[in-house]
Amino acid sequence: MKKLLSFSFILAVALVLTACGTRAQAPSYDMVSPAGGVAPMEAPVAPESGITDQAASGGGGDTANATERIVIKNADIAIVVSDVDKRMQDIQAMAQEMGGFVVSSNLYQSYTSDYVEVPEAQVVIRVPAEKLDEALEQIKKDVVEVQTETRSGQDVTAEYVDLQSRLKNLEAAESQLNEILKTATETEDVINVFNQLVYYREQIELVKGQIKYYDEAAALSSISIRIIAEETVKPLVIGKWEPKGVALEAVQDLVDFYQGFTEFLIRFAIYILPVTLTLIFFVYLLFLGGRALFRKMRGSKVKKDQPKVEEKKQ
Repeated sequence: MKKLLSFSFILAVALVLTACGTRAQAPSYDMVSPAGGVAPMEAPVAPESGITDQAASGGGGDTANATERIVIKNADIAIVVSDVDKRMQDIQAMAQEMGGFVVSSNLYQSYTSDYVEVPEAQVVIRVPAEKLDEALEQIKKDVVEVQTETRSGQDVTAEYVDLQSRLKNLEAAESQLNEILKTATETEDVINVFNQLVYYREQIELVKGQIKYYDEAAALSSISIRIIAEETVKPLVIGKWEPKGVALEAVQDLVDFYQGFTEFLIRFAIYILPVTLTLIFFVYLLFLGGRALFRKMRGSKVKKDQPKVEEKKQ
């Protein structure tokens, strides 16, 4: 049993040293429990994908292993169209025809500068990485305007290679533990080795899940599309003249001024003026009542003072 425990201790130390050496070559990441799923290493919230060119990475000795670069890509684009609902349906159908799928779609209402309600949509799709350019071209086809178009990518080759190295080490440890389990006779030894096997098998499944994540992310690219109604960005037109730049801003400010001034006059005539006249009328009535009461009280006082004056004269 002592030999078995010593061997297990040496095996654990060797695995720790190997893992430390592997992590020194690539960025670290956190493992999560099987119940929580697999957490990709430093991957974006909505990872995008693509596989680019080949790169050679040196191995041990004189051998060199060709490693395929893994680049997770995404694209964001905002387009202006005349029919938002139809364009959203066309994009969804395009994604399925290309062998991809729709991640999410949202059709909602927006407003123009004149407070007119118009539709707007947000769609996220995934298409094969090799068809990313083709998909973007189809999305931009026959649109009124392309407001923005952004592409980004994340090279995860180092993380991918690190995962493969960890998987190899974990599988080697599992194989050695299986050999130990075959020769174990004591119940306590069998339980200890079995518990270690359960742990390593769990780690193997987690690493395989992360490798699968990167494989799938590398196969499909994500595109986030904002679809804007043409009415939202339609410029101000006066007759056949379409002012631009500062002139457009000045005319728009003038229109806004007259609109606000007209609204003020309407509100003044319907609400402010009647309320003001009503208040003035009541204040005037109070003034008349107060003045009459004052005169009455003053007259009474004068009448009371007159007999006293007459008595003094006599």
